[in-house]
Amino acid sequence: MPSSKSVVRTSASSRGSLEGRPGMKLSRNAWLLASRPKTLPAAAVPVMVGSAVAYGAGGLAWLPALVVLVDALMIQIGTNFANDVFDYEQGADTAERVGPLRAVASGLLSPAAMRRGMVLVFSLSALCGAYLVWVAGWPLVVIGVASIAAGVAYTAGPFPLGYHGLGDLFVMIFFGFVAVCGTVYVQLGVVPALAWWLSVPVGALATAILVVNNLRDRRTDAAAGKRTLAVRLGRQGAVLEYSLLLTAAYAVPLALVVRGAGAALLLPWMSAPLAWRLLRDVRQHEGPQLNPVLARSSLLQLVFGLLLALGVALGGAG
Repeated sequence: MPSSKSVVRTSASSRGSLEGRPGMKLSRNAWLLASRPKTLPAAAVPVMVGSAVAYGAGGLAWLPALVVLVDALMIQIGTNFANDVFDYEQGADTAERVGPLRAVASGLLSPAAMRRGMVLVFSLSALCGAYLVWVAGWPLVVIGVASIAAGVAYTAGPFPLGYHGLGDLFVMIFFGFVAVCGTVYVQLGVVPALAWWLSVPVGALATAILVVNNLRDRRTDAAAGKRTLAVRLGRQGAVLEYSLLLTAAYAVPLALVVRGAGAALLLPWMSAPLAWRLLRDVRQHEGPQLNPVLARSSLLQLVFGLLLALGVALGGAG
């Protein structure tokens, strides 16, 4: 675990960065920090794309779609809270961290408070899940329980996924296939082939965000015993993984159009210049220099996802 001096030193600097003007409520800003707003497109994009597939099939259901969105955001935030507290307790977040501040490690929130916040947010997710089970049946029980369990197991338990190089697979499965196909199933009662195909670019770009995060942190992660895929593969391997994920994201819409889908499905290619600049920066930058790259990778997923959803809605499904 981090030493008390490290926590105090980090806490002092973090408080200075958060108290930007008199009267600002530090606690509120600490919870906002812990929720990691820049990561939330990873939860919202699959719902947008899945709802576009449902719309293209003539079965868009606004209320279930909205509840799925809230549920996905709660799971994402709950996972972020779990990551904040458990990474601190595992010793992965210290004063040497080069990424954004973490609420528990910086002393802004206690581990007990973060655990309570995690339970509260996951409970809200479970309430959303209860409605979705009523709408779509027992498969949503499996999806909901598995998503929450995986969110906690990412950094906690006897075999934390993120500490054994399985974080990338976790993101690909839950932020790609589960999220997109689950959204479609809630609204249509079936999962068409298009949903499976579109899960690939959505999951790939969400995983690419994690790759940048782990590439930035690989030295401190290795020192803490956190064997992420970036630690296992090294810098060049992580850059190659990032390249392959971006390639897969853009290849799928192109392949679908070649196979007869509508040309509107090529709309995500409008974001290709952003992807190219990101790939260049990932190859060139290290450590804290990757923080803006991480934010822009999240932006890429959002822009790509919006364009993909629009393309499907405009008839790209064929």
